[in-house]
Amino acid sequence: MPPSPATPADPPAIIPSRKRWIILILLFLAAVLNYVDRNVLSMLAPTIQADIGIDDQQYSRVLSAFLVAYTIACIFSGRIVDWLGSRLSLALFVSWWSLSHALAAFARGPVSMGFFRSLLGLGEAGGWTASPKAIQEWFPPTERGMGVGVYSMGGSVGAMVAPLIVIPIALATSWHWAFVLTGAVGFAWLIPWLIVNRNPTYADPAPPADRDPGAELVLWKSVFKQRAVWFFMLARMFTDAVWYFYLFWMPKYLHDARGLSQEDLKIMWVVFLMADIGFVFGGILSGRLLKRGMNAPAARLWLMLATALIIPISPLVAIVPSTAIAIAIGSIIAMAHASWLSNITALIVDIIPKRIMATTFGVIAAGSAAGGIFMNELVSWMVRDFSYTPVFFVMALMHPTGIALLWQFRRTSPQI
Repeated sequence: MPPSPATPADPPAIIPSRKRWIILILLFLAAVLNYVDRNVLSMLAPTIQADIGIDDQQYSRVLSAFLVAYTIACIFSGRIVDWLGSRLSLALFVSWWSLSHALAAFARGPVSMGFFRSLLGLGEAGGWTASPKAIQEWFPPTERGMGVGVYSMGGSVGAMVAPLIVIPIALATSWHWAFVLTGAVGFAWLIPWLIVNRNPTYADPAPPADRDPGAELVLWKSVFKQRAVWFFMLARMFTDAVWYFYLFWMPKYLHDARGLSQEDLKIMWVVFLMADIGFVFGGILSGRLLKRGMNAPAARLWLMLATALIIPISPLVAIVPSTAIAIAIGSIIAMAHASWLSNITALIVDIIPKRIMATTFGVIAAGSAAGGIFMNELVSWMVRDFSYTPVFFVMALMHPTGIALLWQFRRTSPQI
């Protein structure tokens, strides 16, 4: 009797292992590029502000332009990913954001810089909805948590290497070339991605009914009717606000409140190195809990609880007199948040149906961007009227609030 045809439930040996890992490496590199491009502005903020006349309030508006566009794109980019699959959609997003980022070199004031950063936000959001889809298309369930952790680590690696790459380029040439050269790298990434990413075994072609407007409306309703979506959206809105502070405002805090020079801001690589460690160990520790017999959602939640209890040390960053100790404490917070982010992403992948995963993930990610907008406006107001110090006290409350929401969801949901 001939063997039955392979299905998505068949053993993962049917996937060439080398090809699977190449895909993961490329997803990791896409995340690196995403965060390098995102962080060029914050790394060079003092120089750019002085050169083209952007004050702190206008800088906040430029960041908000990025975040508003990012929020909108999160909602719709996921559906594009579910339509096109990871290969074409991620190629589209990387091309868009790389070009938009490079064009920021031509900004001549807050309006034009805000415009180019909004275009960047429209593209960058798609990177974080296409990557989980690629993990589903290429990896079996037993390896997906690891895959999420690896590509997620690429974001903090990008943030870590950004000051080491961007600041020397700007010092040797100008801030304009820092945008152009880092944007150009994205187009080089496209070549291996389009060559390697073909015929993923675990991909399910979208059924024809998905193209029907009526079915599309039903799909969106089904996404928003899921209680999990609202709990995860709120949890990410609170907790990712902390991450956005470290991405967009921590370099300015160190410059404005701690007196670090533009060149000294390269020390930010330490903060994001610790975030890398958080991504790695967050995935490893949840894997060990799974091997001990704990189910996947419970393992993720217990680790998230542990990291949520670390974040309340945040006010010490502003209180301690030593800049080195402040950076060390900030690094611990970044590590804890990275572990949290890795596990909440894996938890979403665990419980969301494959066919609408990217769409749902995009909606949830909109909550993350909304948290960034909230943090951006909060920091702008507090720095103008008070100081940075109250911001660190607010951040101490974010992760405890997020874990409380998810624990409440766990009590009332059979999914976890």
